[in-house]
Amino acid sequence: MTYATCNEQAPDPITHAAAPPSVASAHWPAVVSLALGVFGLVTAEFLPASLLTAMASDLNISDGAAGQAVTATALVGAVAAPSIPLLTRNFDRKRVMVALTVLLLFSNVLAVFAASLPVLLAARVMLGVALGGFWSMAAALAMRLVPEHQFARAMSLILTGVSVATVCAAPVGAWMGELWGWRSAFVAAGAVSVITLLAQLFTMPALPPRDNPNLRVLGELLTRPGVRVALLAVLLVISGHFAGFTYIRPLMENVTHLSVGTISAILLGYGIGGFFGNFAGGWIAERSERQAIVVGGGLIAVLAASLLLAGSSMVVTAVAVVLWGFAFGAFPVGFQTWIVRAAPDQAEGAGGLLVAAFQIAIASGAIGGGLLVDHIGALGGPAFAVATLTLGTLLTLRYGPRPART
Repeated sequence: MTYATCNEQAPDPITHAAAPPSVASAHWPAVVSLALGVFGLVTAEFLPASLLTAMASDLNISDGAAGQAVTATALVGAVAAPSIPLLTRNFDRKRVMVALTVLLLFSNVLAVFAASLPVLLAARVMLGVALGGFWSMAAALAMRLVPEHQFARAMSLILTGVSVATVCAAPVGAWMGELWGWRSAFVAAGAVSVITLLAQLFTMPALPPRDNPNLRVLGELLTRPGVRVALLAVLLVISGHFAGFTYIRPLMENVTHLSVGTISAILLGYGIGGFFGNFAGGWIAERSERQAIVVGGGLIAVLAASLLLAGSSMVVTAVAVVLWGFAFGAFPVGFQTWIVRAAPDQAEGAGGLLVAAFQIAIASGAIGGGLLVDHIGALGGPAFAVATLTLGTLLTLRYGPRPART
């Protein structure tokens, strides 16, 4: 059985896009255009972290107020993820993705010319809509662009955009901000948006709406055991990851006592580890998404425990953080593959629920880890991670999907 379709509409004469893939073919240029979109979105999402003080100074606001640019994107993205597939259910999916990329471009342009906090927040709200909508439909579209047996590989390629953005966005943004001002980084992000837009116009085939998601469908999806288990696993595993990693810098400063330069080098290693972990996770998920999540979750639980026991050692901390990045690479492709295979008939709706669950997990992990850090110190983050990642990994091991027997 394959989830790719044969009876798609003819190519859009305006964009001269190629015909949709058949069961036996794969439309890899279109998959690459989705990877470019992910890279552009995640880059724009991460930029404020490296430019926060410069943005605050230029706009005459506090660092905390400038930080709301990140909060606005996350909150809007959580709402947009399940909403966009519903609101656009009657539109060709190619046109929807192009519209979301145009919104990303407008967001970057508005940020470049923002002269006040409200304008900056408006730009970040636009980014949140684009981010949530894009993520909710990316896996569903990948499923239609390649044959089923190549789906995990396609998702791994798309998610490479996350890994590259993780490695590049913060250091390149900080470097450009130092040389030409913080707005120059958003100019560069806008240029990436233009390249992505052109790539989508010329490589993505027409993809008529197919799932027809609605509120009733979303409710029905929550009654499916496979979907419920996947979402619960996301809440446990991803909250544990973000609880541990969000507060990894205080641990390196207060427990390991590392210099800022050493911390930056280790975090760069984390990003590089995530880049290669994405490919390794895709390779494992292509064989079993359950194994990808179990391997990644089990490894991070062990690494978090090593920080609890020997976090004062520079060698242990450095190795643990780099391997943590590598292990995390298995999660996005593993969960995306799990959710669309749990609901192949409503992949867009299920993808929206998955993105919303990710956002809730990020918030709950940051809050839970923060409470522990405030009460027991910098080791509170890894302690939270050990507990929730162990539970999430065991849940996936017991109830996660298993390859169908032939």
